[in-house]
Amino acid sequence: VIFVFMCIVYRLPGFASSIALCIYTGIVLVALNAFNITLTLPGIAGIILGIGMAVDANVIIFARVKEELAVGRNVRTALKTGFHKALSAILDGNVTTLIAAFVLGIMGTGSVKGFAQTLALGIVVSMFTALVVTRVIIFSLYAVGCKNEKLYGVQKERKTINFLQKRKIFFGIAIVVIVSGFVAMGIRTAQGNGALNYSLEFMGGTSTNVTFNKDYSIKEIDSQIVPVIEEITGDHNVQMQKIKGTNQVVIKTQTLDLAKREAMNKALVEKFGVNESKITYNNISSTVSTEMRRDAVIAVLIATACMLVYIWFRFKDFRFASSAIIALLHDVLVVLAFYAIARVSVGNTFIACMLTIVGYSINATIVIFDRIREENKIKSRKDTLEEVVNRSITQTLTRSIYTSFTTFVMVALLFVMGVSSVKEFAAPLMVGVAAGAFSSVCITGALWYVMKTKVAATTS
Repeated sequence: VIFVFMCIVYRLPGFASSIALCIYTGIVLVALNAFNITLTLPGIAGIILGIGMAVDANVIIFARVKEELAVGRNVRTALKTGFHKALSAILDGNVTTLIAAFVLGIMGTGSVKGFAQTLALGIVVSMFTALVVTRVIIFSLYAVGCKNEKLYGVQKERKTINFLQKRKIFFGIAIVVIVSGFVAMGIRTAQGNGALNYSLEFMGGTSTNVTFNKDYSIKEIDSQIVPVIEEITGDHNVQMQKIKGTNQVVIKTQTLDLAKREAMNKALVEKFGVNESKITYNNISSTVSTEMRRDAVIAVLIATACMLVYIWFRFKDFRFASSAIIALLHDVLVVLAFYAIARVSVGNTFIACMLTIVGYSINATIVIFDRIREENKIKSRKDTLEEVVNRSITQTLTRSIYTSFTTFVMVALLFVMGVSSVKEFAAPLMVGVAAGAFSSVCITGALWYVMKTKVAATTS
């Protein structure tokens, strides 16, 4: 889907980026094997984020190329200038996320460390394929005769959208969504159901070992057995595990009382012909300790602080860094609100999802800030700061939409084609991608503008 989309939108450059993305995927798979990295669900999240950032880098480059063609540059000059102008945004975005991956890899444990390893690998490889492989491919195609401007597309002139005029509406929407999440958590707590729907990893539960009369496949277990167990237990985070070489299946659920155990026995006997004597129960403890949770939070906070310092250093303005972090906090809180309202299970996938949102969102924000910085340097005296910010957001709007779309498509396909454990990871991640796109376009630039004008005026 991504290949077809890139080829339609960017034509020949899209074809070149598709080849580069194939090479990227191949290098990542080889490297995972070479470095013996254990592939977990959070690790797969890191790979997804890496692919999203690899596509993002190509979108940034070719959007720049189309802009250069639009102002009358010839194809060769447009390609060179496009790669050159895209370099700072790609480097800043990727280095910022790489810093987070580095900190999480050092300080994190378990799934956090696995996520950090695959994310760091993906970032390094995506930068190489975007800046080297894609460049070699596109210039090779140009050298063999693909020089017609129509093969590269031309950026149509877009009227500047006044995003800042609507900033109060955008801020209001963000506040309402975030507050609704906290209200939902408060109501659930008052009802005695817990602020969030914590899974087995956090709360412990019951492990049921069942020997069936036939060898069910994973797909059959997920489609036939899981719905029955969910209906009886009321637990929508049932975990199923096959014991290799046998007909035994381990069913992990929330803690079951005697009535629910008897109801489960009856259903397994009547619907699947299980011998009741071959059903055994054990209580299991949580696998995510308080210490592990604390370490994960500390690792994320330190990673965020390091990103803030880097953005401050690169953009020479603390307001860029602070508005980026506030927007990042917005994305995390929106996803948290979704977990609270939809009662999606909070387990190891929760940590992976939040880490993915942190990495994805900051990269999108950097691209807009890079354009604001560039436009600030070349603005004429008649341009107001408001016009510069609106123009910068408008110029990068296509990039924001396209990269959000390609990442959303990947996650949506995971949701549609995945088993239940993958679905519970993909659903919040789709919300996070949408929230990241909204905050990057509607929140970050407006926040920086408010800090630059209102806060500075108040201080002076």
